[in-house]
This record gives sequence, structure tokens and C-alpha cells, in this order.
Amino acid sequence: MAKTTTKSAKKPAAKAATKPSAKASGASAKSATKAAAKPAAKASAKSARKTKAKSGKKPALTLSMLKPSVNNMSVRVFARAAGLDHSETDVWGHTRSPEYMARNPAHLTPMIEDKGLPRGVLWESCAIMQYLANKHGLEKLYPKAPAKRAMIDSAMFYLIGTLYPYVARATYPALNFPQYAGEVGHSDAPPDKKAEAQKAAITAIAEPLEVFHSFFRNGKPFIGGKNPSIADIRLAATLEFLAAIDYALPQWAKEYMAAIEKKLGKAYAEPAADVRGYIAYVKSQAAA
Repeated sequence: MAKTTTKSAKKPAAKAATKPSAKASGASAKSATKAAAKPAAKASAKSARKTKAKSGKKPALTLSMLKPSVNNMSVRVFARAAGLDHSETDVWGHTRSPEYMARNPAHLTPMIEDKGLPRGVLWESCAIMQYLANKHGLEKLYPKAPAKRAMIDSAMFYLIGTLYPYVARATYPALNFPQYAGEVGHSDAPPDKKAEAQKAAITAIAEPLEVFHSFFRNGKPFIGGKNPSIADIRLAATLEFLAAIDYALPQWAKEYMAAIEKKLGKAYAEPAADVRGYIAYVKSQAAA
């Protein structure tokens, strides 16, 4: 699992005491014995200094994110699954600040800051995962072979271009998220028209969802084959939002999401808990 500044750094295991060599004699044996007998307090102090120095090291990667967002969840899961040393900053309510927009004029999340980038920052979840997978050679999450990679890319682009817009139109009203300009949900249309548009989006989800099942997975456990890929992370995270409207996921999708969470463990479960917690909170407020 990735190291983040939100969690305490694990203390390095203490080095085992070196035993005196059986062949040592005279002054050498005496010296070795004396070294082995040094007070444990001194060794502990040395270990503590090393731990402090290690924990004080700034992570190489900085991630600005919003905990309730599945787009942000994708990169948070990825960073953990990849074991990348990174820090996370919750920028809820700060994405329009002068400081944030000076770095990111699109005021979007997730955003990473990395020295290797031409402008120092990068946003868009799929682009971030692709970049980091390429940089760190994470072929298990993003295969290098052109044909296999093309399928991963196609699945992600189909998701953000077709499936996610339907999911957003269907769930954003329930999540109290602002909707996109030019759409019914953002307009001055009467409530019944907005509800009609939301219902149409909910109905439309089934078709692209089935495409992921029959075409991209095609009998495999995951889009990436035996192991989840960045496309799988992006899809599973997206489907988390459907709980906001109690969408009846097909059985294969339920099993698929459970399999990804089992495979990735805490790397998936921890970011997912933030999204699920927000959904539960919104539902509780609506029921009150």
C-alpha cells in the first residue's frame, strides 16, 4: 500500500545484533563481546533518529483531491495499489483559490504535482494514472504491449466519454453536485423536466455498462486480464456513485466490484470508504 502523509510512517525494523565470531580471539573477541553488550538504549536512540529522518522526508508525489469524488478515488486507489510514496491534500473548497488556480487554471481535481512534468502539475484521472504507470514501469496496471494497452485506453476513453456522462446526469442531483452547463439539470427547467432527464440518463447506463461486460472483459476477471488495470480502477470507482440512486447493478457488476476490492485490499477499500461515507451522509440528510 502506498505511503501517505496522512498515516504514520512505519518504524524500520531494528537491525539484528551482530554475534561475535566464533573464530575471534584475544582482543578481537573481547571487542566484539563489548560491542554486543552496549546498552539497548543507545541502539534505540539511534533507531529513533533514523526513523525521524525517514519520516521527515518529503514524498516525491503530491496529490490534491476531493474525498467524495469517484474521479479522485481512481487516482487515490491507483497510488496505493502501485505502492507510490505520496502525500494527499484535501482541497475541498479551495480549488478556486488564487493559489490553486495559479497552478491549475482548470481548477480541477485530482491533480498531481511532480517534478518531471513540463508545467509541474497534471490533472484528469486517466492521464495521471497513465503518466505514473509509464514513469514507474507499472506494466501490471498498464500493459506495455500496444494491443493490450490500446484496449485499456479504449475502455477508459469510452468510460469518460460515454458511461460517465450518464452516471453524472443520473447521480449528481442526488449527490448535490453542480451539474454541467447546457444540460437540463443545470437549467431553469421545471422540476418534472429535470426528473425526466435524470430518469433518461439512468435508463441509458445499462447499454455502455453491458459493453464493459461483454466486450472489454470478454470472459476475463478484469479488463486487464487476471489483474485489475487502470481501466478497472476507473470503472469500479465510477460504479460506486450508482449507490446514490440505489441503481440495480447487474450481478456480474456486483461480483466484479467485489473482486477488485478483494484483489486490491486496503488500496481500494480506504478511498472507497470516503465515497461511500459521503453517499451515506447525503442519503441520511435526504431522509431527515
